[in-house]
Amino acid sequence: MTAGTFPHLFSPLRVAGREIKNRILSTGHDTNLPADGGVNDALVAYHQARAKGGAGLIVAQVAGVHESARYTSHMLMATEEDCIPGFRRLAESCHAEDCRLYGQLFHPGREIMESGDGALPVAYAPSAVPSERFHVVPRPLDLALIEEIIAGYGTAARLMAEAALDGVEIVASHGYLPAQFLSPRTNLREDAYGGSFAGRLRFLEEILAAIRAETNGEIAVGLRISGDEKDPEGLEENESLAAIEALAPSLDYVNVIAGSSASLGGAIHIVPPMAIETGYLAPFAAQVKAKVAIPVFVAGRINQPQTAEGILATGQADMCGMTRAMICDPEMPNKARRGEAEEIRACIACNQACIGHFHLGYPISCIQHPETGRELRYGTRQPARARQKVLVVGGGPGGLKAAAVAAERGHDVSLYEAAGQFGGQALLAQLLPGRAEFGGIATNLVREAERAGATLHKNAQADAALIAREAPDSVILATGALPQAPQLELGEDAHVVTAWQVLQEGANVGQRVVIADWRCDWVGLGLAERLARDGCHVRLMVNGLMAGQGVPFYVRDQAVGTLHRLGVEITPYARLFGADGDSVYLQHTASGEAMVLEEVDTLVVCQPPHSNDTLAETLGDYPGALHRVGDCLAPRTAEEAVLEGLKVASAL
Repeated sequence: MTAGTFPHLFSPLRVAGREIKNRILSTGHDTNLPADGGVNDALVAYHQARAKGGAGLIVAQVAGVHESARYTSHMLMATEEDCIPGFRRLAESCHAEDCRLYGQLFHPGREIMESGDGALPVAYAPSAVPSERFHVVPRPLDLALIEEIIAGYGTAARLMAEAALDGVEIVASHGYLPAQFLSPRTNLREDAYGGSFAGRLRFLEEILAAIRAETNGEIAVGLRISGDEKDPEGLEENESLAAIEALAPSLDYVNVIAGSSASLGGAIHIVPPMAIETGYLAPFAAQVKAKVAIPVFVAGRINQPQTAEGILATGQADMCGMTRAMICDPEMPNKARRGEAEEIRACIACNQACIGHFHLGYPISCIQHPETGRELRYGTRQPARARQKVLVVGGGPGGLKAAAVAAERGHDVSLYEAAGQFGGQALLAQLLPGRAEFGGIATNLVREAERAGATLHKNAQADAALIAREAPDSVILATGALPQAPQLELGEDAHVVTAWQVLQEGANVGQRVVIADWRCDWVGLGLAERLARDGCHVRLMVNGLMAGQGVPFYVRDQAVGTLHRLGVEITPYARLFGADGDSVYLQHTASGEAMVLEEVDTLVVCQPPHSNDTLAETLGDYPGALHRVGDCLAPRTAEEAVLEGLKVASAL
């Protein structure tokens, strides 16, 4: 299999007179890597990895066009001449790999997420229509400030052209300022920038005119816009389509997406989780292509070259945004071009370390590929100074990553897994509704370890005798965690089962179920959905501020929306105390008062697990180096296990 398997994906595309070598696009996305508003070494290394990996076009993350555009403390700014050297470095690093680079021109309007010093900034919008998600009440823009911002778009485009970028993209997607002008629900103005469709379109028309005047046709000019913002106050497909048609003669391309930053339901589609169908926005892109003569780009859960090829082959779009696919595997394009599609580390849309890190204020990464965002430290695998015999105990994500990296560096690596399958708790996670793709982390890491030359053993219990017999130089313990029985006051007739028992053994669960969710993660959410779909009456009692408190926002909100539709009752601030035959007893964690639930058939407990570290206690005077990774060190998530596997193996 060669690039001929994906003939459309690897055909060139001309935009504004410049050729893009293939149809693979890394869309503009926040990384939290920039510092002080400018491009830095970490951001250059991040995008260079994707350019080297074969991307045809990279759109850099949003750059503010005006001081009032600072919606986070980690964004780029393109308002002064001093931004040119950084953008030029970024462009040169991409061009060296035959990859085009566009920049995003951005103003959030009312969608302000944070401030620089803790004091809330003033947000500006067409009208004083509040943002539901961030609870921001904006100040209406006056005409002078509108003119300043429009001029800022032109200036930013000129600066990017001087930095040798190939194009710029106006961000009118996800409910940001241009979209706020377009929507009759957020634009209540009665002057020349509001009222009729022509008035609401004027802001974007003048932005385009300012960009063209400042750049003289030197670079491509595109528009990113949500077809359906999935928000009651947002744009609908017919409105977005009308705007695209009207603006197309002034554009070199249009990039379509869905969702809005303005509401929890709309924001899910900014980075859709794995419960959302792959390639789901291609039909709207096809509607756009039927109306305009310019190239149409589309994104939205396009995580495999097969999906992208299908969209392109059927004429639904001209280029596919595959951003998370390349966060997870920067080499995805090259692997597909070489006919090695089966070697691609497929994104599972868990959102945990990509957009999840952004929401927590940390640099971007990936739970499967923690080298992402850490390119300066782990981007190049360093050969081992001296070859060691390395024995890894445990074939979950952490052990597999450790084995893969150690073997790739030249060590002699053997991994022992007691179970009949590799994957550890990922095998349980994939049994939850809408999370079947999570099992892909095990599949991908097994291939990495095997390809690197590690020897993997299943159904092989490693004990002190085996370690003594093999006499490795280093042992990496990745033995995971085990469910822990909670200390509860239980009546003899209480029916209590663990989450693991429900998933692994199909435990007998009655019609009326209470789930005591201490973990506040995917498990409680997933079990509630599964049991509700099985016809149970489910009450989810959460020992936290909300269900899914520890889960990335868009994953949590999509799951909570599903539970609401299924009629699951969710109660936060609930500490489990005990149960008897038909009642569950809890305590409100803030007030300390009792909470009693009656008419209960089964209590399902999602309690903290405990580290499975018993093997270390039996090793006695083992003379080699002993390392722990993942849950056997301390129970956390797959992200920490894989990262620790990388760190330990990189240091051997």
